[in-house]
Amino acid sequence: MSASPIASAAFGLYRAFGFLAAPLIARHMEKRKARGKEDSERFGERFGQAGQARPNGNLVWIHGSSVGESVSALPLISRLREERPDLAILVTTGTVTSAQMMAELLPDSVIHQFAPIDTPNAVRGFFNHWQPQLGLMIESEFWPNLLLEAKRRKLPLHLINGRMSPKSFKGWKRSGPVFRALLESFEGIQAQSPEDQHHFQALGFEACSMPGNLKFAAPALTADPTLLEQFQANLGERPRWLLYSSHPGEEILAAQAHRLIAPAHPGLLTMIVPRHPERGPDLAEELRAQDMNVAQRSTREPLNPETEIYLADTLGELGVWFRLNRIAMMGGTLIPKGGQNPIEAARLGCALLCGPHTGNFVRIVEDMIATGAVKRIRERPGDLGVAVGKLLKNPDKYDEMSAAARAFADTQGEVLDRIVAQLNPAFDRLRQS
Repeated sequence: MSASPIASAAFGLYRAFGFLAAPLIARHMEKRKARGKEDSERFGERFGQAGQARPNGNLVWIHGSSVGESVSALPLISRLREERPDLAILVTTGTVTSAQMMAELLPDSVIHQFAPIDTPNAVRGFFNHWQPQLGLMIESEFWPNLLLEAKRRKLPLHLINGRMSPKSFKGWKRSGPVFRALLESFEGIQAQSPEDQHHFQALGFEACSMPGNLKFAAPALTADPTLLEQFQANLGERPRWLLYSSHPGEEILAAQAHRLIAPAHPGLLTMIVPRHPERGPDLAEELRAQDMNVAQRSTREPLNPETEIYLADTLGELGVWFRLNRIAMMGGTLIPKGGQNPIEAARLGCALLCGPHTGNFVRIVEDMIATGAVKRIRERPGDLGVAVGKLLKNPDKYDEMSAAARAFADTQGEVLDRIVAQLNPAFDRLRQS
């Protein structure tokens, strides 16, 4: 089906902008590189210049923009390597943090590249080199040049774990035929919740399915046993709680909560894992300006009895912090960021708190609240402290929430089977080609 005249005109303008603004875009990317937001050694990949040779045979391309999306794809990648070892796999992500994480987690046989920026030349360079036979996009990647170039090349694309927040839905709905034309680039769309399925169907992709959320398929986060044992011995029975995947502004609320409840809980420790670890130095300074005694993980500052806030600004250790804390506050929910993944904490039995802003995980959070696994609080400064204080005083309550969280995560284990079953026809066509 060809795009409507309105969509064609809009895409034509977008492509023209990509050509004409190329010097400005390049300058912007150079500034990002100078700030450490791009990998200087692999900078060319962002412009479609491949960093590795293409393997022989059929190649499946999996794209997740950042850490959450790319990590959620790991169980699918493991299943593909087990069931279809003849396929080569290319994974692309768009952030330095996600690339670092993938370097640690991806099998050696799986290739990682930075995704090309959405300009015509970068996208063409990417496809000219890699020539994938199948593309799997994770969650909400709707870059026009990338999608339309894939469609022009007749590359089958599937959107996996499709997500569309109410805000995005309203915005795309206003675009009318433009977004419908982008959706036509996909051969299949699998939504992660009934709400997301409704959004995609209302925007024109009526065949959208809903096998469930791929994040449920992830195994429990691992933890270095030696490191975990060291921290457990250090902390003993010290009262503590965790704010994970936090965003700017939430850490100050955590410090205020700590100050509120510390008198009733001698030795209280608040552990904070920022969503973006590179914020660590500035965040440590900001918290110290609040007269908090802070120890920073990335600089190996010792955690001692006087430490009030332990700033865990490192990658790949979240499994340790979840295991050390029975109470966890979901980052991104006390400010309008939509929230971070609650499943990783639930799988390890944390009693979970969340704020009002859970747009990224609406159905999951509501279902978990209904089972008693999550308690929602308001964003007023004192509410977080009150909620944490009540749980610290009532171990039976957080044991109850912990059990509910584990049970909820365990009931979702078949989602990967459903996702793969829907993708199998596309994989079978590759085998026949």
